[in-house]
Amino acid sequence: MIKRGDRKSVEDSLENQAGVVLLGPRQVGKTTLAQDIAESRDAVYLDMERSADRQVLEEPDLYLDEQVGRLVVIDEVQLMPGLFKALRGQIDRRRRQGYRTGQFLLLGSASNTLLHQSAESLAGRVSYHELTPFILSETGADSISALWLRGGFPDSFLAKNDKTSLAWREDFIRTYLERDVPAFGLRIPAETLRRFWTMLAHEQGGLLNAAKLAGNLGVSGQSVARYLDLLVDLMLVRRLQPWHSNAGKRLVKSPKVYIRDSGLAHALLGIETQEDLLGHPVVGGSWEGFCIESLITAAPRGTEANFYRSSAGAEVDLLLKLPRGGLWAIEIKRTTSAKVTRGFHIATEELDVSERILVYANDKEVPGQGGVRAMPLMSAMKRLASA
Repeated sequence: MIKRGDRKSVEDSLENQAGVVLLGPRQVGKTTLAQDIAESRDAVYLDMERSADRQVLEEPDLYLDEQVGRLVVIDEVQLMPGLFKALRGQIDRRRRQGYRTGQFLLLGSASNTLLHQSAESLAGRVSYHELTPFILSETGADSISALWLRGGFPDSFLAKNDKTSLAWREDFIRTYLERDVPAFGLRIPAETLRRFWTMLAHEQGGLLNAAKLAGNLGVSGQSVARYLDLLVDLMLVRRLQPWHSNAGKRLVKSPKVYIRDSGLAHALLGIETQEDLLGHPVVGGSWEGFCIESLITAAPRGTEANFYRSSAGAEVDLLLKLPRGGLWAIEIKRTTSAKVTRGFHIATEELDVSERILVYANDKEVPGQGGVRAMPLMSAMKRLASA
């Protein structure tokens, strides 16, 4: 059992709010985490994928009135969008009865859909948390190669060998395409969406070129936007937006797109072993995406993430605006040399950043030129976590 770093923050929120909404893709460990939390208190667990549990909540107030004082865990809550109004009434009534915190733990697999459904009904009543696949601070620095290759989904990372891990990820992708996407009522051919997802994997970390993708797929630009919105909503793809605060510069306006879990990107490309990965053209983009996801996850809640690129060649792979102030510029390279590009120096001077960091493939933290500090990924994550 690998201890999840999110457990304490979820439990702290339950001590201060009536409910917590825990977001994350399927198979990422939301249910396991919720059940671990439930074991430490008086709780009841309901799964909206089970018809018997859905029937229990067809008249939600009749059932939930009997559970006052207990933690009610509801899994895949986005499958019953009408439930949110009932939950608002339950929370408000319980407050009047003196039960103000720790009432509901809601688990969902689609972020934007669930946030939209719950925003009006539960505004000010719940806290939102995202559970990602395993990150390096949870698995340990020695596991970095395996985590990068296999990704952080628990069953993939903990598989007995690389072949078994790849088979799990291929089944995961097939299930999402054939079962989960249709469950959202979206009529997108599974093969078309798979081709689109694979194209994104080939361009890992590249600027979004919707017209090129549409032409290769034989669909409209609107369809490409819809496919991308879906994968972002399912928390499988990250759309990293460009930094646009400097109106006087000619800046890139297209977002960068990453498959969020490196293991899924590798499965889409048929990459099974470390040797396959190191010899593949996507290796640089894959490493960059792996580091970016790790750093964003390690950063304090409320951190804003962007990249920066100007037409003159100034570039920063990852800009993090921290909630308590400070703008961190991070360069990511699969190299043991503690040197950054000239474009990085130009960009950091233009942006007046507070921290300049190079994440590189060495295990030593050393000072570089121009105020840049080179360090391994784990060290950068620790610095962010304590910022």
